[in-house]
Amino acid sequence: MTKTTRYGLIGCGMMGQEHIRNIALLPGTEIAVILEPDAGMRAAAAALAPGAAFVGSVSELLAHPALDCLVVSSPNHCHAAQLTEIAATRALPLLMEKPLLTDPADIAPLTQIAASYPAPIWVAMEYRYMPPIAALLDQAAEVTGGIRMLSIREHRFPFLPKVGDWNRFNAGTGGTFVEKCCHFFDLMRLIIGTRPLRIMASAAQSVNHMDERYDGAAPDILDNGFVIVDFEGGTRAMLELCMFAEGARYQEVIAALGPQGKIEAFVPGPGRFWPADLGPAPTPLLEISPRAPKAPRSEPIPVDPTLLEAGDHNGSTFYQHQRFLEVVRGTRQAPEVSFDDGLWAVRMGMAAQEAARTGETVHL
Repeated sequence: MTKTTRYGLIGCGMMGQEHIRNIALLPGTEIAVILEPDAGMRAAAAALAPGAAFVGSVSELLAHPALDCLVVSSPNHCHAAQLTEIAATRALPLLMEKPLLTDPADIAPLTQIAASYPAPIWVAMEYRYMPPIAALLDQAAEVTGGIRMLSIREHRFPFLPKVGDWNRFNAGTGGTFVEKCCHFFDLMRLIIGTRPLRIMASAAQSVNHMDERYDGAAPDILDNGFVIVDFEGGTRAMLELCMFAEGARYQEVIAALGPQGKIEAFVPGPGRFWPADLGPAPTPLLEISPRAPKAPRSEPIPVDPTLLEAGDHNGSTFYQHQRFLEVVRGTRQAPEVSFDDGLWAVRMGMAAQEAARTGETVHL
């Protein structure tokens, strides 16, 4: 009989609640203790995890005896300090939401902490596990004959309201290319498989949050942009982001291209945002387009409706938690998304922010 795996959670806003719902789908798991300072989010988390104890600090959470692992899904700017405290107090297996950090000054000390951390650190990069993207990852090398170009397009809704409005400012998020797009920089490295060398970007805040004020301050986050990344070996990648395009059928389109052909993943946004009068939400697709003979074909990649109900990421949070649980229980050797992977995604996001700000190419 498998021992129940007990989780501690730090932060139970929108993403934290998605973690709770997906952990609940895994047999032999339990949310043991939660740290959530906001009363409204605490009530929502209590409804999802009625057996959990609630605490008022990280130290109080770490003192709870019945813990096997931790999930950190607090606001971005809290991550570095919380990881530091966890490492100094009780180094449990850790699923750390992206981005790892928001301040470049934290890179060196956190890298040192991670190097000696005695338990696994898994950085939450849910997009890797979306079924259409996972299918692209499996087939891209064969279909393309070796990727020479990669394009990632995200046309989506604006940033949602968050507790304390922390996601309206670069100081809280690290900037849009760090907060939102570290997922895509992670995918670039994973799909291409070589080191990013230089980054160019053009971006702006053009439509969203322009008239909002928080304690008299105007939001400063980007809502659209282009980023070009040159990789070792000559492959190049492009990100196209627009956060005022929620009318689109598909939220993300990823295209990998090579001398033999093209493979594309079409990923719809959260089903809860799809208008009911338009019928069922779109089904994810994989499209393969060989050059010779020319014979493009599309393949639906449906997602289990139970997983769609459990979150906004096309079932990927569940698949991520399945693998993380295997690491916690010792049936999988190491995290699939390492601290180094998470740090590279942040570094690329920070470089894109700087390139957009200065108009200069940033070398990595």
